Amino acid sequence: MTIKEIITVPDEILKKVSEPIEKIGVNEKKLIDNLFDTMYNSNGIGLAAVQIGILKRILVVDVSNKDEKNQPIVLVNPVIKNLSDEKSIYEEGCLSIPETFVEIERPKICEVEYINEKGSKKILKCDGLLSTCVQHEINHLDGKLIIDHLSKLKKDFIIKKISKIKKSTGRIVV
Repeated sequence: MTIKEIITVPDEILKKVSEPIEKIGVNEKKLIDNLFDTMYNSNGIGLAAVQIGILKRILVVDVSNKDEKNQPIVLVNPVIKNLSDEKSIYEEGCLSIPETFVEIERPKICEVEYINEKGSKKILKCDGLLSTCVQHEINHLDGKLIIDHLSKLKKDFIIKKISKIKKSTGRIVV
């Protein structure tokens, strides 16, 4: 079990676009294991490779309830193919923006084409929380954060506050 440090704002790597994976080899499988170990250790439901400092288009999600068996999903080179017109709003948190929650409206359903950990091309239809989580993590791969949905003033305030209280346990709700 290898738990990696999660990069937090204002680190500029979080704004960079991740590179596609050519082949899923030993290093990619190790990265996937590290992502799951880090995500579960941090009580997250999703984590993109960029959040541990690796600019590769790999993300992991698991939106199962605590009383359910884990339902891990690996998405390599994910591409959103379809988005529903119907929207849903979730108060989203982010492991890279500690103790901050932002209400974001996103399409309720999305269809994602990706490669699984075995190298097979797949399509996943996501609804509800899974849809929100997958869209959130794909945003990370594209260098976008939940605070990018806010005004510049609110965004700057959050970054400044997090920079000052990174080790504090305060909660910021926007």
